[in-house]
Amino acid sequence: MKHILLILFVGLLCGCKGIEPKPDNVISIPLGGNTYITEGGTDVNANRRRRDNFIGNKGIVGWTDSTAVFSVYFRTSSLGNLNLFLRHSGADESVISVKCLDRQFEIELGAGENDTTYLGTIPVKDTGYIKVDLQGKSKKGESYAVADYLLVNGEAAAGKMNFVNDFSFYWGRRGPSVHLNYPFPKDEDIEWFYNEITVPEGEDPVGTYYMSNGFAEGYFGIQVNRPDERRVLFSVWSPFSTDNPRYIPEDMQVKLLDKSEITHTGEFGNEGSGGQSYLIYPWKTGQTYRFLTRIRPDGKGATVYTSYFYGNDSEWILIASWLRPKTDTYYKRAHSFLESFSPENGYLSRKAFYHNQWACTKDGRWIELTEAVFSADGTAREQARMDYKGGEDGGRFFLQNCGFLNDYTPIGASFSRAGTAKAPEIDFAGLPAGIMTSKR
Repeated sequence: MKHILLILFVGLLCGCKGIEPKPDNVISIPLGGNTYITEGGTDVNANRRRRDNFIGNKGIVGWTDSTAVFSVYFRTSSLGNLNLFLRHSGADESVISVKCLDRQFEIELGAGENDTTYLGTIPVKDTGYIKVDLQGKSKKGESYAVADYLLVNGEAAAGKMNFVNDFSFYWGRRGPSVHLNYPFPKDEDIEWFYNEITVPEGEDPVGTYYMSNGFAEGYFGIQVNRPDERRVLFSVWSPFSTDNPRYIPEDMQVKLLDKSEITHTGEFGNEGSGGQSYLIYPWKTGQTYRFLTRIRPDGKGATVYTSYFYGNDSEWILIASWLRPKTDTYYKRAHSFLESFSPENGYLSRKAFYHNQWACTKDGRWIELTEAVFSADGTAREQARMDYKGGEDGGRFFLQNCGFLNDYTPIGASFSRAGTAKAPEIDFAGLPAGIMTSKR
């Protein structure tokens, strides 16, 4: 009887260790589109990366720094065990640490080309995004490995999974952009659009654009460009379709009419082309900022676009006034958006409140806008990323994206906010002119 119990006990010990799963029928998650350096190895806040510890289209390369934590994100819709494998290459053996949910493993990676190593099995008890952290522990050669795919199988991989795969790695790592569209009343010529933005503390990573006053031909809002630089940005597209401003014919170029003495102006490209104006301005989280844009035809076949910003000094600042040729329009397609423009920081959450929207007609009547429709870009529509939200909270609309949120807002959702019935108090005649007007 004792011998039988001993055999059973040894058998149980062996059973606890289990048989290593095989990388059969796996789902391949490309590291190049789904991985970020979330700790060490790079200055993520400065939006810079070192020359080593590089994430490229082929995955993790130049992995030399033991402080660098490479975090891989993907979304699951099923529960149960999830088996993790890593496909890697290397001239020498190394040891890495793997963390996922509440489990941690130390794994030996052998030398060879395109080897697949079992990392561990994770019990998935809730659906949503999962993060797998990879960190170097020891190595015999110069680098830990070149890794290109995280492979998964098991019960938790049986349902639909979301990650960046047959989609641009650049846009996928940036994360989804989200929008609020404000319907204008029908049969009204809207000349002015007013909006306010408040960015909560901690929701302002480098590489974020909080766009307040969008229109059919451009946009106006605030950005975080570097840890020590923030901007107020106002741009107007040329009617000539090109991503290179040098290709725009003279009669299709957006012309600068006026600007403040602290406004920088120039051209922009790569997303259409046109005129760009911005302030380097130290806007702050937790503070509400006001945005005012005027769009009116000049009566000669062109349209004038002018934007003002109400900042920390409690006064309106003229950003710029642009003339767009071959355009005859008042304000169309009022909208706001929230965008990450940094692939390195696309794993960090950003959020903003958009509130107190008003339109003013060409004859000076204010109309409060209390409805908004939610939309998102191709990254969200293709379901490469599902971390995006929008809604109404305390009388304000909000947008949130990135951060690998577990819940998301359906595209096309409509929101309403309570009206205030208190129009903005703006002395249009007293708004500041710029340096070009004063010289005339």
